[in-house]
Amino acid sequence: MWKLKLSQGNEPWLKSVNNHIGRQYWEFDPNLGTPEERARVEKARNEFTKNRFQTKQSSDMLMRFQFARENNPAGERKLPDKVNVKTSQEVSEEMVRTTLRRALRLYSTLQCEDGFWPGDYGGPLFLLPGLVIGLYVTGALEIILPTHHRQEIRRYLYNHQNKDGGWGLHIEGESTMFGTALSYVTLRLLGETKDGGAGAIADARTWILHHGGLTFVPSWGKMWLSVLGVYEWSGNNPLLPELWLLPYFLPIHPGCAIRILFK
Repeated sequence: MWKLKLSQGNEPWLKSVNNHIGRQYWEFDPNLGTPEERARVEKARNEFTKNRFQTKQSSDMLMRFQFARENNPAGERKLPDKVNVKTSQEVSEEMVRTTLRRALRLYSTLQCEDGFWPGDYGGPLFLLPGLVIGLYVTGALEIILPTHHRQEIRRYLYNHQNKDGGWGLHIEGESTMFGTALSYVTLRLLGETKDGGAGAIADARTWILHHGGLTFVPSWGKMWLSVLGVYEWSGNNPLLPELWLLPYFLPIHPGCAIRILFK
């Protein structure tokens, strides 16, 4: 079972100007939680997978389960009854107070002891592949990402694969060559076979081939494939570092190009 932990500032290779306040990370403990709690987590996972095409966001369900257990043991801080309002004329001062108490009570159970409110940063689908490729080429993949971490990464990517077999730039985006190529490569590096994922890998490969192949991936994708050693560096468009010295309003400025990419 997974547990969200706070940084204690004692990691030798990490530096911070605020003593690591606000830094959280997930740790796996096979003995954590009761059988009932583990069953609840598994049920939430299955429900999310079943409804993944309708509800793209996880709503931090694992974190909410954990904090409900730690910050509100035995339901001591029960939410006041929900206020139902049909017309604006029915709103009373007591209704407003009750609604505010519900909001404060809810957010108080989602706050870490260091004062921060953690949140999932799982929208972009182009950051994780760079991490996996970088760890793979340096031989540190299985050291930095143990078995359970790799399993959850695979689960995450499968949950956000579109119906057509591809992936988008983000979890709610239409399939693109950029998202699909990098997600496919990531899954293969994480141990999936060419026919793995109950057909999901084959669907992704079919999407790539039917849309022209990996040569149609944008420059950022070609760069990562070259780092991996499966695409010639000569196939990349050169980007002169002096471009950063140009005025920001020029369309060829790298920062401007990045802004356009994320629009």
